[in-house]
Amino acid sequence: MLKNYWNKGAKQKRIVVILAIILLGLLFFLRDDYQPALLFFRKFVFIILLSFIVLFLGLRKFRKSAKTGSRIGILFMLAIFFGAIYYVGFHFKMYSYMQTYNVFNDLNRIEIVELPLTQNERIQPLRNIFSMANESVGETKDVSLPHLVRVDGNNQWTMAIQPTEKYYWQGLKDNTEEVFSVSSTTPFPRFSSENRIPVTFSIGESLKFSRNTYNAVVQRLNPWMLFNYEPSDTYYMKNDKGAWVQVVSLIKWKGFFFPYPTFGGVMVVDNGEHNFYDYLERISIGKGKYISPDEMKNYQYLTRQNTVSEKVSRLQAESLKFLAGFSDPLPWNMKTAVKIPDLADDQNQQPFVTDFDFSGTKTGAYSGLYHWFGLEPVGDERTSLTFSVFIPADGTNALYFYDHASKKEGYAGVSAMPLKVIESRKEYDWSVNKPVEFRPYIKDIAGRKRLFFLSTISAIKQENSQFDGSATPDLALIDSEYRDVVWIDAKRPSTWNEEVYMQLNEAWRTSENQNIYFEKEKTILEQNRQILDSIQLLSKQQKKIQEIERLQKQIDSIKMNH
Repeated sequence: MLKNYWNKGAKQKRIVVILAIILLGLLFFLRDDYQPALLFFRKFVFIILLSFIVLFLGLRKFRKSAKTGSRIGILFMLAIFFGAIYYVGFHFKMYSYMQTYNVFNDLNRIEIVELPLTQNERIQPLRNIFSMANESVGETKDVSLPHLVRVDGNNQWTMAIQPTEKYYWQGLKDNTEEVFSVSSTTPFPRFSSENRIPVTFSIGESLKFSRNTYNAVVQRLNPWMLFNYEPSDTYYMKNDKGAWVQVVSLIKWKGFFFPYPTFGGVMVVDNGEHNFYDYLERISIGKGKYISPDEMKNYQYLTRQNTVSEKVSRLQAESLKFLAGFSDPLPWNMKTAVKIPDLADDQNQQPFVTDFDFSGTKTGAYSGLYHWFGLEPVGDERTSLTFSVFIPADGTNALYFYDHASKKEGYAGVSAMPLKVIESRKEYDWSVNKPVEFRPYIKDIAGRKRLFFLSTISAIKQENSQFDGSATPDLALIDSEYRDVVWIDAKRPSTWNEEVYMQLNEAWRTSENQNIYFEKEKTILEQNRQILDSIQLLSKQQKKIQEIERLQKQIDSIKMNH
């Protein structure tokens, strides 16, 4: 048909050429719009091709068959085939099952025999930080979702102050001009002054069209990457030169049979203002510098950092249910089948980004930020802690896991924690206060490593069911082994271990037959003060002795005169 139209004359040829140029231009400039369709084909390529082949062969057989009964039989078999694909593959989630099994086979799994210690504990949960940040901006501004990252050697919550999506015009013309960077280890996060960093980005998560971060990064992908990569979370951090950058985590889809997501590196977008040259760059080749997972070790600011998409790490952690074999998660086995416990009242689900110290574990793992999961048995009534999973947040090809179940430690998992906190403080109005984010707290106390869960009590706004943060939140530590709740002072993290010991030391000694007491290490000032106090005490005692001797001499002199 097109050939016949082409041969009609010069006018028709010009029209075909112009339409072809327009079509190629649209394919080039609008690739961020149709890329989701390419990704859909990539994610389900095996099912799509199989369905197409079966449909093609079935319809060809249908057309060649002259008998009505044969045609009805062919249509019936096609209906059974596509119905089976839907019910088995998607309704019963066998497609996801196979996808997770591929993730399991791709993992570099490393079992550790000793838990790492936690360090630089964060006080506030993510949703509290998000609500307090929104309290500090104006009507035409939004705050992006906070992420815990390493900035200048410290763990910080960073988020962009960006034009609001509520008003369309701001998303078209304004820049992202500020970034919040607040400490995660303080109970008093401040959203002003030095924590409000002036930095301009011409693209942002809330901006429109080519100025949207997702669109600009997709435009940067080459044709092969358009089929295999997708942008995920956006992080704000400093590069090795001290300049603020946007770091967009990329998800790479691997495999032909049941494709699965993996960490695909990052796209780094430098700061800068919106101008005409920037506009031409965005709509033509996009924005950002691609850094593959293998190249990330060459950039200091991307090592021991938080850049992995939580969508990827969740699937990796969940895949540990295949440790006992391919068929173990099926209903008639379930020996090591586990799940990620998601709590109904917690608006930020696992993983919890936590700072771990692996220096004493002899595993070779770095000390820094990890995605932590506490996996539990699949049954709703089972809440024991089965595995602790540590996934390097910087994309290092490893997954570390500690098997609590095989060691028969009998630890309670995250799902058991809310009721224990509620039971320990019956005077609270728990309808408007919720214990959230039960993140791990692992310390050497009284002669051994002990696993606790650190939780923050958050209030809920009645009008929108969002968490409302407090500068001095109530904190609770729950002993996963002894199930006791210790309420600690958020303002004095240095006393937490001592507070835990003062409450639990007798129970530990009774159960463990040990007599190890918590001794607080004295500072140099305290040691010197103790010495000075001793000297002053001796000096006072010497003066008293001299005074007694003087008075005794006076008494003896009076007696001699009489």
